[in-house]
Amino acid sequence: MNHSLKPWNTFGIDHNAQHIVCAEDEQQLLNAWQHATAKGQPVLILGEGSNVLFLEDYRGTVIINRIKGIEIHDEPDAWYLHVGAGENWHRLVKYTLQEGMPGLENLALIPGCVGSSPIQNIGAYGVELQRVCAYVDCVELATGKQVRLTAKECRFGYRDSIFKHEYQDRFAIVAVGLRLPKEWQPVLTYGDLTRLDPTTVTPQQVFDAVCHMRTTKLPDPKVNGNAGSFFKNPVVSAETAKALLAQFPTAPNYPQADGSVKLAAGWLIDQCQLKGMQ
Repeated sequence: MNHSLKPWNTFGIDHNAQHIVCAEDEQQLLNAWQHATAKGQPVLILGEGSNVLFLEDYRGTVIINRIKGIEIHDEPDAWYLHVGAGENWHRLVKYTLQEGMPGLENLALIPGCVGSSPIQNIGAYGVELQRVCAYVDCVELATGKQVRLTAKECRFGYRDSIFKHEYQDRFAIVAVGLRLPKEWQPVLTYGDLTRLDPTTVTPQQVFDAVCHMRTTKLPDPKVNGNAGSFFKNPVVSAETAKALLAQFPTAPNYPQADGSVKLAAGWLIDQCQLKGMQ
């Protein structure tokens, strides 16, 4: 029990694991999982450890998913990307912009790997992964069977997906397929993005604005360990939102397709003077 987990979680918690395996391909991941389970050991598969908080040593095997690779298919309507689950998410966002393939800029600086993005249906500043996800490739850990789920089959919801339910613990994500339309449409509905001119704004300007907002609100995990902006904005009924807005007319609110209203958790925290509380 002397393998430190400190490099493998964004909180920088210095607990240990019995075994740590870095899997660079699907077969290595399967072999590590099956070897550990055959010994009766618990197994935890991690990307970059931005969704975990170790409270004690892990008495089992931790598998670090480092399945890399980016394949691009250029079609008339869109760019189709097949991305290994172990690729860093923010580096992917920067890469697509540098290659002239916008569409991910609102999701800049979200910590973690590409393979983690469908689990949480990551989202920020008006865009969620489901907007660009074409499919998710998984492997059934017990059998090695390969499965491809369409975006619809992933059952994406608000910070939710099938991977938090019946696919949890039984499957590992090995790749994510993305579709980035060539007719780029900026999403400027949140925060400082609303100040940008939709007729002249560029993807790089959206990216820069998102990075600025995130870095002013969140500490650098390399300096102060954290898990990024890891919370859900509360979704309330239209009646509750109406009552709140009668008392606080400037409260940020975002009507949803089902008639409910999403509120801004950050604004609520500020109003309660709880910002920075530990």
